[in-house]
Amino acid sequence: MPRRIFAFLFLIASAFGEKVSGLHESVEILRDRWGVPHIYAKNTDDLFFAQGWITAKDRLFQIDLWRRTGTGKLAEVLGPDATGRDRVARLVRFRGDWNKEWESYSPDARRIATAFVNGINAYIKSLNGKRPLEFRLGGYDPALWTIEDVASRIAGLGMTSNLTQEVNRATEIANFGVANVERFAPPDPFVHLTVPPGIDIKAISTAIVKDYQSATGSPRFPGEQGSNDWVVDGSMTATGKPLLANDPHRPVTVPSLRKTVHLVAPGWNVIGAGEPALPGIAIGHNESIAWGLTIVGVDQEDLYVEKINPANGNQYLYKGAWKPVEVERQQIAVKGSASVAADLRYTQHGPILYEDRAKHLAYVLKWVGAEPGGAGYLAGLSAARAKNWNEFLQSMQRFKVPSENMVYADTQGNIGWIAAGFSPIRKNWTGLLPVPGDAGEYEWSGFLPTAEMPQAYNPPRHFFATANHKILPPGYTKQIAYDWALPYRVERVEQMLSEKKKFTVEDFERMQYDVTSLPAKRFQAVVKKSPPSKNRDIVDEFLKWDARITPDSRPALVYEMWIAALPQSIYPPEWRGRTNLEIELKMLEEKPNPHALAESLDRAVAEIERNLPHRESWKWGAAHTMQWRHPLGVKSLNLPPTPRPGDGNTVLASGGASGANGASYREIFDLSDWDKSMMTNTPGESGDPDSKHYRDLLDDWIAGKYHPLPFSRKAVEAATEERIVLEPR
Repeated sequence: MPRRIFAFLFLIASAFGEKVSGLHESVEILRDRWGVPHIYAKNTDDLFFAQGWITAKDRLFQIDLWRRTGTGKLAEVLGPDATGRDRVARLVRFRGDWNKEWESYSPDARRIATAFVNGINAYIKSLNGKRPLEFRLGGYDPALWTIEDVASRIAGLGMTSNLTQEVNRATEIANFGVANVERFAPPDPFVHLTVPPGIDIKAISTAIVKDYQSATGSPRFPGEQGSNDWVVDGSMTATGKPLLANDPHRPVTVPSLRKTVHLVAPGWNVIGAGEPALPGIAIGHNESIAWGLTIVGVDQEDLYVEKINPANGNQYLYKGAWKPVEVERQQIAVKGSASVAADLRYTQHGPILYEDRAKHLAYVLKWVGAEPGGAGYLAGLSAARAKNWNEFLQSMQRFKVPSENMVYADTQGNIGWIAAGFSPIRKNWTGLLPVPGDAGEYEWSGFLPTAEMPQAYNPPRHFFATANHKILPPGYTKQIAYDWALPYRVERVEQMLSEKKKFTVEDFERMQYDVTSLPAKRFQAVVKKSPPSKNRDIVDEFLKWDARITPDSRPALVYEMWIAALPQSIYPPEWRGRTNLEIELKMLEEKPNPHALAESLDRAVAEIERNLPHRESWKWGAAHTMQWRHPLGVKSLNLPPTPRPGDGNTVLASGGASGANGASYREIFDLSDWDKSMMTNTPGESGDPDSKHYRDLLDDWIAGKYHPLPFSRKAVEAATEERIVLEPR
């Protein structure tokens, strides 16, 4: 009884009310002890108003930075270096029918976005000109939002890399020839590479995508995309109901790129995580279904090479006739200097990213995100209300960008998977190389129907797993993609799932933190056949190693440095860094190369000794350390560096030299009892440096510890540490 009284008094002490303009009825926000807000509203408008309000309270600087990134207004606060990014963001903004745009996500998407933005703006106005800490340090004020800010394209553009791959492939062909490209970097499934007639392959350069790449990366942490998700049906669980796990991989940042929220109102009861700057959630569960996602990599972009009229730079050639380039002149405000004029130029294929004025060529991006409904993750507003597989599939028809492997489970015991996202139909070319824009022969013929995208429902194996790998089923002939992540993560997941045990949530937690490296085991087998005679003690220790990439492991460090040194010993100079580990392993497995192994080990050891002179300090964590830097770069907002386990090929993925890419957010859903679901987010749910939730989850995240994700009102009440009541003003 005293314990109950104490809890009651604590809630009274931690509860507060606030009058807010724009609400229709009162809203209750219960923040649990892990910082997650659970929002209870009496109508949809107030629900998303409150989501916008609490998001602004917790993450105002982050979402303001994202808004600026998406709308091309970074230079206002970052200075001249951001003008290139701003130009690209403005180039790729949606330019079509806004009614069709909002209807593409859900019938009520415009209304939801309006409420969400009104909530953000209400919080900003409540500051009465008082700048939060990050804005004081940055020297500017948060700006009010519009609903168009929510539908930014830049985030989705950053998760499609086909344009860069086209340019890289073209430059490789120009430098090394088609045969070498097909040998060292083959498309998968394999097709012969054919340079389209009319394309001067030697005119293609990486300068074409310089601003594009800058604009689509994080202002602080660029990096590769990746993710894991898997789902098992009840025959493989201790409860007899499905389990679903998801850990999307993005740059690991301060604050987290994901924000967790619980949304409850008539017609809504959904919990999970999403992009903080968007209403709703991207991944999570409602009362009936759960879902997670990983990037597929559908080819959603094409590079068109347009011929510009030498006599009139505002005309381009199409089917034998000169057509006008559409030009919009905008002014980009720049901190500390005069504004910069930016001419945004478009052909019928899309925005001109780059112009070679000497050759009278323009390089144009055509991509799915230009279509109505092309803003990333807003279609989650429909998925969040699906109650079964058929309704979920219907919601996936609205999901366009980026392409995602959606795994699914429901409380009736069903599981499924679909590769969601629009896949352009290219009838007479592959999309692997740039194409001429003038001929009219390289036009999209619509998009593949959702029913024709790869998918599975209640698969015979009783589970399904994805990890950005090649997901084309045997016999699948549709042309959707040729570039995939290496298969090691999904192979390891499937290996663990094939143990035929009755899985629990705790098993899935261990799986998400698994650091066993399958390529390391294969490399051990290669080395065992042809062990270098030099550095025998290092080789012997490496061969006895358990192939786990742990921070305190010396063999893990040797392995990582060894395979990094391999390309220099097995490839011609021009191909170093242009291929991948799988090709290298296959080469060594098929034809042992003792000299290459010995030479690369010598270089690896020399590199380690240069950076870590004392053998006792040879640990993977000494070379693979996460730097927790705030986007402002202010030391007081950073967090202490932490050694990272894993690498880019382990289930616990920590790609990049510093381990800056990986899963800041993880979720495991138990469909036998939603309250037994678990999650982790790092470093905390809040972006406010003064909040206890700024970094309170970091230590558990490092240690592989999860916390509950309460769903029932009873469980939420039991976990509540703060109660906020918003009242209409």
